[in-house]
Amino acid sequence: ISHQEILDTLAYAEENKENRELLDAILAKAATFKGLNHREAAVLLECPLPEYKEKLFALAKEIKKAIYGDRIVLFAPLYLSNYCINGCVYCPYHSKNRDIKRKKLTQDQIREEVIALEAMGHKRIVIESGEDPLNNPLEYILESIKTIYGIKNKNGEIRRVNVNIAACSVEDYKKLHEAGIGTYTLFQATVDNYRLLKEAGIGTYILFQETYPKESYLQLHPTGPKHDYDYHTEAMDRAMQGGIDDVGIGVLYGLEHYKYDFVGLLMHAEHLEAVYGVGPHTISVPRICPADDIDVDDFSNAVPDDVFEKIVALIRVSTPYTGMIMSTRESQSMRERGLALGISQISGGSRTSVGGYKEEEKPEDNSAQFDRSDTRTLDEIVDWLLDLGYVPSFCTACYRAGRTGDRFMALAKSGQIHNCCQPNALMTLNEYIMDYGDEKTKAHGAKVIEQQLEN
Repeated sequence: ISHQEILDTLAYAEENKENRELLDAILAKAATFKGLNHREAAVLLECPLPEYKEKLFALAKEIKKAIYGDRIVLFAPLYLSNYCINGCVYCPYHSKNRDIKRKKLTQDQIREEVIALEAMGHKRIVIESGEDPLNNPLEYILESIKTIYGIKNKNGEIRRVNVNIAACSVEDYKKLHEAGIGTYTLFQATVDNYRLLKEAGIGTYILFQETYPKESYLQLHPTGPKHDYDYHTEAMDRAMQGGIDDVGIGVLYGLEHYKYDFVGLLMHAEHLEAVYGVGPHTISVPRICPADDIDVDDFSNAVPDDVFEKIVALIRVSTPYTGMIMSTRESQSMRERGLALGISQISGGSRTSVGGYKEEEKPEDNSAQFDRSDTRTLDEIVDWLLDLGYVPSFCTACYRAGRTGDRFMALAKSGQIHNCCQPNALMTLNEYIMDYGDEKTKAHGAKVIEQQLEN
């Protein structure tokens, strides 16, 4: 990911931002569903002409519909602990924050959280924990996974536990494999560690670069293991070399100027495709937002809504077969616009605090990683998606059935993934409305399922 190439690309985009012949050619290429390279996408990002923005948005909607249909995958995070030894200046978990209340759930408290999640109807969760080997050792994570999988409350069960913790030893990865984890998300690891993860049958390995310019990255990560820029940036290569064929990337928009990070992100995706034959399975699009000890006004690169929408649309047309994730950092209205332009996965009914599902946290006891903009319940999210014409999906089948890496991409690029995902989406939606939906959602969901089956 060359710094000079990014600068040259931005200059090229500035020079050609109103070159209609080139803009038309770029859009024509995107309309073949083959994607765009970073220079082509940068020209569209820089273009100020309203008619080309309209054409871009229309094309993004067409590509989203063709590849992902009406399906929207739902999940929820579960925060186990906010103890952390890193010094990331944009995250309230940073080690120097003496104001945030540090919490770590006991197994009994985890059980209460999971029962609350199951009562909502969730089947897929990601457990989150700060990086702290003293307070959050692997043994604690393993015990927590066992607890989560062991809870069956009424008709509820968690079928997929994805994990976000720091790097481990070979023996520790074997223990994680025995625990039956889903996706394993970590900050750094060796090739051998990634190979062991692959053998463990994990889903997607996710790592956010946060920001691509090295100087800014080092300033934003002054202390802790995450300070090592080169090791962090090359993590996806080590993951691929270790045999992991599904990886997820992203930047935190607002940390650095969005144009640089946008080009760096696409270059990262191109590199993975060129070297390993498989681009990123998912791309997340978080924007920096308020949190304890974090003031967004301290960051001068905030991305306005109109630019953010354009970024979402451009990622969709540039990487048409990549899943896109938007969290509750964004408002209902922004998530609605994002869904139309390319987002395929969202969280619902989320809590970003430690122990926040059983009981809403009091302001004075804040342990949240960030403030949520979308605070609706899962059932409200489901009904909202149905209103918009989408099929809420709680499916967890692809990873279990081995549809990962080039096998998933082959199905997606041929359009055949629809034959796998659509039936599972409808079955899990029907399961949800029968077990958890209120009367309005049940009636609404049944009607949508009937319409989908007729089609």
